[in-house]
Amino acid sequence: MIKAVRTAFWVLGLFLVMTSPAAAQAGGGGVAPEVGAGLAVIGAGIGIGLLAKGAVESVARQPESSGTIQTLMIIAAALIEGLAFYAVFVCS
Repeated sequence: MIKAVRTAFWVLGLFLVMTSPAAAQAGGGGVAPEVGAGLAVIGAGIGIGLLAKGAVESVARQPESSGTIQTLMIIAAALIEGLAFYAVFVCS
């Protein structure tokens, strides 16, 4: 049940983020760009939190591979941040 609710929130958030710029150009009646930008930032925060959680658990299980895990985590976090910046730029 929780997984279905989480998926529904993700779909709703993505829908709001993707429709916000189109509604802003159409001249009103849509979702405010601030809402889309806020949802993009919230999504990025959740994504980075889950990423860090997984990395810490992996390092706790295999401390000898912490360097590789840290490198992969930094790359993934940069990609998530890049996507969040792009979404905020598109919404504004």
